[in-house]
Amino acid sequence: MKTRQSGVTLVGFLMILLVVGFFGYMAMKLVPAYSEYGGVVKAMNGLASEGTTGKSLDEIRRDLLRKMDFQYVDDATVKPTDITISRDSGGTSELHVAYDKDIPFMYNIDFLLHFEKTVPLQGNVSE
Repeated sequence: MKTRQSGVTLVGFLMILLVVGFFGYMAMKLVPAYSEYGGVVKAMNGLASEGTTGKSLDEIRRDLLRKMDFQYVDDATVKPTDITISRDSGGTSELHVAYDKDIPFMYNIDFLLHFEKTVPLQGNVSE
């Protein structure tokens, strides 16, 4: 009686390994950018919960950049021009951060990630 073997051939195993390796390499490139964005969000929420009564836009930017430094956010990632504060008709202010991150992948292929977050501020922001 002949038994039939079943399983993955060497070529099939190498193809599976190639696909898993590709997605693993892609994850190694992208996870740090999303982790850094988590630090930006944590810094923004911390600043929003402190209150901004009487602070100017420059002081808020400085405080936010200092908090992002504690969260290991690179100085080249979020520039002061990426931080804006808007005021709606009700008088409430919102802190808005929007930035792009370009991550080289392989050869001439890059990932361009766009991150954007808005949090409401407590207190009045001075001009």
